[in-house]
Amino acid sequence: MKTNKTNYNEALKLINKIQNIRKKNNVNWMDILRLAFKHDPKNAAKIMSNVYTDDQRVSSIVKKLVKISTK
Repeated sequence: MKTNKTNYNEALKLINKIQNIRKKNNVNWMDILRLAFKHDPKNAAKIMSNVYTDDQRVSSIVKKLVKISTK
């Protein structure tokens, strides 16, 4: 059976991999955002508003998840 420290170390490695992938993807995402605002700022703003609304919904669900997990 693996120890908690081993499990933690494995989880940390996976989290670091995710972070590196997201870091690169965020640059791509921002490039698309710049392009959208350059060529069609009105519609880009509408899309960003929808993204913001969905992000708030996700954050609300995460808060519930954290609350349940810390009981």
